[in-house]
Amino acid sequence: MLIPIIIFLVVYFFIATELIDKTIAALIGAGLMIGLHLVHYEDALSAVDLNVIFLLVGMMMVVNTLTDTGVFEWLAIRLARLARGNGLLITVFFMVLTAVLSAFLDNVTTVILMAPITILLCQLLEMPAVPVLIMEAVFSNIGGTATLVGDPPNILIGSQTHLSFNDFLVNLSPPVLVMMVLLLGVMALMFRKQIQTTEQTRKRISQSRPEKAILQPLILKKALVVFGLILAGFFASRALNIEPGIIAIAGAMLMVLVCKKDIHHCLMHVEWNTILFFAGLFMMISALEHNHVFEKMGDGILHLCGGNLTATVLTILWFSAIASALVDNIPLVMAMIPLVKGIIPVFAQQMGIDDPLLIQAQISEPLFWALALGACLGGNGTLVGASANVVISQMANRNNCPITFWSFTKYGFPFMIASLLVAHCYLYVRFFL
Repeated sequence: MLIPIIIFLVVYFFIATELIDKTIAALIGAGLMIGLHLVHYEDALSAVDLNVIFLLVGMMMVVNTLTDTGVFEWLAIRLARLARGNGLLITVFFMVLTAVLSAFLDNVTTVILMAPITILLCQLLEMPAVPVLIMEAVFSNIGGTATLVGDPPNILIGSQTHLSFNDFLVNLSPPVLVMMVLLLGVMALMFRKQIQTTEQTRKRISQSRPEKAILQPLILKKALVVFGLILAGFFASRALNIEPGIIAIAGAMLMVLVCKKDIHHCLMHVEWNTILFFAGLFMMISALEHNHVFEKMGDGILHLCGGNLTATVLTILWFSAIASALVDNIPLVMAMIPLVKGIIPVFAQQMGIDDPLLIQAQISEPLFWALALGACLGGNGTLVGASANVVISQMANRNNCPITFWSFTKYGFPFMIASLLVAHCYLYVRFFL
């Protein structure tokens, strides 16, 4: 068990320090895990979440097609004019929009759509794009926490339990709303000087003509029709029992066909380094799981809490958050769900409860809500904590707005702690007070 941990920590060191490109580090780490037989090759490959991969590839192709039409430039100018060039007002509006979209689409799709508009808007208003993009990733993770479909950890928890869309919305949206209000205020205070705009910039925005930005009006109309179908598919994916990744990749191919785009051109603009980074990360995490690292950690949590349900729930919240900040939250939650399911009968027997409804209300739900809140919010702790963070950093790097591991952590980690304190208080008051 020690060797895979050492390999992971060494790779993480190179990712954090950026001495080596993180994609190279992750793939070398995955190669070592497989080469040293710490995980079977087939098991490592099966651990790569193709739903996430297809979602990323599909939405990147969609965004590339829409970008060519000039629609993002048009939208950026319209929003800038609507806010009269006020940088703070636009930033707050973008954060709220990002959080709401992330709740009903998913946070990866949302940042792929929002990042190009944000970069263009910051260029128009002569504001630094990096802090705004980092905050967008943070608010996408917070907004995605509120619903079943907003963040991959919630999708995994929902698929492994009997918790419905409404269960997630009713139980998780109240703390998310409190976090949003609190963190919007903190963000406004932190960035009030950085996101100020000049009188000259505001005057230039007021004189701009957004309609001039549309370069391919006919292709745009066709692309928006297909994009509407993709969004409808996302909303109906649960009812249709079709994974969002399949909807995204199929929709992207339909858009290429309808808009008569060159498939090679579209594929060339996919962030393949991001895709391969996720593949390497998933394989490394599978080696840790295969060697029972997460299981041992779970046993440690139970032993540490001494059979106290309140302590166990709050420990799972903080443990899953800190762990999600260090590794991607998707494989972490996959490993934690069996652990939580194993804890439930222990507490049911200890508390003398045999009614399934009481067990769910008093034991199962507090544990799973703690896991969901911890995993989703913990993703804000570092650059590799959530898929949305990695995607937005790669898109920023491609547009000469480099987001490093430490520049993200500088903002993301304090926001993670603040949101976890809200979640901690909510769980305690909601279930134990």
